[in-house]
Amino acid sequence: MGCNSCASSTGGQPKGCKNNGTCGTDGCNKLTVFDWLSNMSLPASMEPFNAVEVRFKNGRKEFFQNPENLTLSIGDIVATETSPGHDIGIITLTGELVRVQMKKKRIPLKIEALPKIYRKASQKDIDIWQSYRERESSVQKRSREIAIRLGLQMKISDVEFQGDGSKVIFYYTADERVDFRELIKEFARTFNSRIEMKQVGFRQEAARLGGIGSCGRELCCSTWLTDFRSVNTTAARYQQLSLNPQKLAGQCGKLKCCLNYELDTYLEALESFPNTETKLQTEKGTASCQKIDIFKGRLWYAYEKEGMNWHELSAEKANHIIEQNKIGKKPMALEEFAVEIPNPEKTPFNDVVGQDSLTRFDQPKQKGKSRRNKSRNKSKSKNAVTATPAASPAKKRPRKSNKNRKPNKPNKPNKNE
Repeated sequence: MGCNSCASSTGGQPKGCKNNGTCGTDGCNKLTVFDWLSNMSLPASMEPFNAVEVRFKNGRKEFFQNPENLTLSIGDIVATETSPGHDIGIITLTGELVRVQMKKKRIPLKIEALPKIYRKASQKDIDIWQSYRERESSVQKRSREIAIRLGLQMKISDVEFQGDGSKVIFYYTADERVDFRELIKEFARTFNSRIEMKQVGFRQEAARLGGIGSCGRELCCSTWLTDFRSVNTTAARYQQLSLNPQKLAGQCGKLKCCLNYELDTYLEALESFPNTETKLQTEKGTASCQKIDIFKGRLWYAYEKEGMNWHELSAEKANHIIEQNKIGKKPMALEEFAVEIPNPEKTPFNDVVGQDSLTRFDQPKQKGKSRRNKSRNKSKSKNAVTATPAASPAKKRPRKSNKNRKPNKPNKPNKNE
């Protein structure tokens, strides 16, 4: 769905979106919606829904009416009504699907109450809009410095300029209530525009800024997820996940939204499992559940006095034992119901590709060892010579010639011999 500017360059490197979110195909926009009603014609007695959906920076969307009956399509840049002045946005949805989106977001279907679309944006409007968009990073840095200087416990996460530059919206996160009356006065004097402060949650902040999750894909909240449902640790317990906050937390610091995706499937599968707190009564003793495997449909039980010996049972057999216990019957032992695990057959290694034996590196050759030992001994001797301190120069004694050397006397025989 991406446009041509998102394709790879001649060297194979991605060029990136050069349109900065103004693609005509709407493939690079955040939270895009596929218009599956675009190819369908309306009945003759039905008038088209005269409202459009417009997206602004970082997925902020609003609905506007089209009083001038302009021919608008997805990807058009329009000038919209705001207070004060006007704003510049991109159309993301038109037609009857806008009515469905308004019902989903519980917005009254009164077109007259919606703000208006003035016109399609001219090149002058786009140039002014882009000039203010380029200032947002520097304004955000300056605003953070002012907030730190005033000692406010808040984090300014994003800055958004209005299309005509008459208003600046500061998005911030804070754990407690912040008194930013002095901050607004400082911002108004510094940036010479109208200031609006909006507090967002940590999930909304991650959705606006975007990022890459632990799965390697873009965050769901910044691409397609619009409603944020509460996520509890019970969802991780039902899915047999370790309660590690570093693994369960997302970019926002809260529990990952994807924990709810497969929760219904797990709850449906657990309906056939017995309660893990229910103990099995047998003639050999009482057994308690130690572990379950939802995918295989297995449970592991162990006797109270034999905690290290686990017996694997299927969910059906565990339910059968519980039903017998309710009647008052006790089976002899869990070994009668244990699942027999077949031993896997060990296939010998087959050299089908012409490879060598897998154990060829287990016993290296002795020649290589002797050579390595010799080289190590040489290096050690060299290091020992270089490491000894330089001795004071001593006078060399002249060697005696062999002529003056006396011959060695033979050893005298021992008398005892």
